[in-house]
Amino acid sequence: MVAIPFSVAVMGINQDKPNGDMHNNESSTMFQRRMSMPWSKQAFHDEGPAHWVIVDAYFIDTFEVSNDKYRVFMKETGHAGPAYWDDPRLNQPRQPVVGVNWYDAQAFCEWEGKRLPTEAEWEHAARGPEGFTYSWGNQPDPLKANYGKQRTATLPVDSIPSGKSPYGIYHMAGNVFEWVQDWYDPSFYQKTPHPPNPHGPDKPLWLGGTGTYVDRLTVGAKRVIRGGSWIAAKQSITTTHRFWNHPSNNSYGVGLGFRCASSAPSTINKQVRIVTIEAMKKMGQEKYNEAEQFIRNGLELNP
Repeated sequence: MVAIPFSVAVMGINQDKPNGDMHNNESSTMFQRRMSMPWSKQAFHDEGPAHWVIVDAYFIDTFEVSNDKYRVFMKETGHAGPAYWDDPRLNQPRQPVVGVNWYDAQAFCEWEGKRLPTEAEWEHAARGPEGFTYSWGNQPDPLKANYGKQRTATLPVDSIPSGKSPYGIYHMAGNVFEWVQDWYDPSFYQKTPHPPNPHGPDKPLWLGGTGTYVDRLTVGAKRVIRGGSWIAAKQSITTTHRFWNHPSNNSYGVGLGFRCASSAPSTINKQVRIVTIEAMKKMGQEKYNEAEQFIRNGLELNP
């Protein structure tokens, strides 16, 4: 897993281009520059507005959960096999497991002593401190992600290192859509204020429909999926793209998987806060050598 430090991060994207090139305007504040980019004419209605979120330190899997890991889980727990388990295009050991529903993903993460990441955690892990549009930067690059049927199937979970996120996490763009904890609400970003560690609506939102079984798989109460997949369009691999699926549905174009996360121990968060405060105090006293030592102590606790 990768450790993600306590962060105040940008989540979402603005649909309209701001007046002037604020990103390159040296007289603008850091807040204005951060909040004005990246923007996208293609931003979907549920991706905005861009807003600040506070996310406590956490850990997230470096790789999507693979078939070989999921095989051990099934063997030890008796859990049923996922869809496409017998498909030779998709069932190789280092390929990501696909054909899992939200409950399957949740059960696996609990078996590992982890949980599914929240939508905010997933997005920050993908965007990094600079709030990138793609996991590798702000410009699209077809060589850095597996999407749009460029290849005949999913790729191994440890492939395409050039597409890693700033935190060193693989395949946050393409390969498989990934389940997260949150219920889906298309207007959730418009509801403020956003509390620390947002986790989506407390209750599922019914999106409409006739109520038949088939209809419930396409509308109704939904969980969020993120990251695009090997067959999904280019628009789906941005770090802000949101999509949804019924939690009982184990298929979305043979590209539906997941990765796990876990909260950092509260003792680590407390100790990091202490050394941060002490470092700032020493800097205020111009005792820079002592301040540097506190910073080094903090880095040992949480790189």
